[in-house]
Amino acid sequence: MVVNKCLAITTTRAISISASTTSPLLLVSSSLSTRKLPLSLSRPNPTTLSLNSSATRLVSFYTPPMNILNKLGFGFKSTPDPSSMENSSIAQGPDDDVPAPGQQFVQLGAGCFWGVELALQRVPGVTRTEVGYTQGFMHNPSYEDVCTGTTKHNEVVRVQYDPKDCSFESLLDVFWSRHDPTTLNRQGNDVGTQYRSGIYFYTPEQEKAAQESLERQQKILNRKIVTEILPAKKFYRAEEYHQQYLEKGGRFGFKQSTEKGCNDPIRCYG
Repeated sequence: MVVNKCLAITTTRAISISASTTSPLLLVSSSLSTRKLPLSLSRPNPTTLSLNSSATRLVSFYTPPMNILNKLGFGFKSTPDPSSMENSSIAQGPDDDVPAPGQQFVQLGAGCFWGVELALQRVPGVTRTEVGYTQGFMHNPSYEDVCTGTTKHNEVVRVQYDPKDCSFESLLDVFWSRHDPTTLNRQGNDVGTQYRSGIYFYTPEQEKAAQESLERQQKILNRKIVTEILPAKKFYRAEEYHQQYLEKGGRFGFKQSTEKGCNDPIRCYG
């Protein structure tokens, strides 16, 4: 969840440096009027220091956000450099990766991709899963970029499956069961465009099956489904620590089974 905060600091001090002493001392004056300075989290905010000489210079007290906190889901997210979005035609292009012979791809977005991937790993006939980002405007985004909400990517699982052993409808059944398709850009406490519901197809047959499946689900639910059904676009594989995250133990080191047909409850964060 990305939170934008506008903060202001009220200051009543100016710092004066005396040039008449051998070791300059910082003298705080309390006689100046109060004024407000904006605190920016994306660029430095210079504060003017008044010197006894005629010179005036700007000094920045800006500290960049801590990347480690961002990766853990805390702190503020910096906005990606707009210049890094200049290759958006690549991001908006089709997925040019090729599945294994006789296999097919589909991309499914149903909230945080960790639990969705594990559920799909357990489906008989699924031969490979990868988590990543798609449907955005930025070429080669990072997890931090996606979390800003400005790149418009979605967290998805790209599933490779053998249609002889796994029907497309069985994948859709898992998809619908793993999330609430009626909440826009949100799954539980996970809020943002990267958590939207989406089916991203590679063939006309998949598109038709997805539309029919959505219509069946709509008859079951009493709220409007907001799942988007769109052609698959460029898939950007997520950082390695995201791959098979729950199978490897998640946050707490408790590995979860990927055995085909396994019905063990999925602990979404490990």
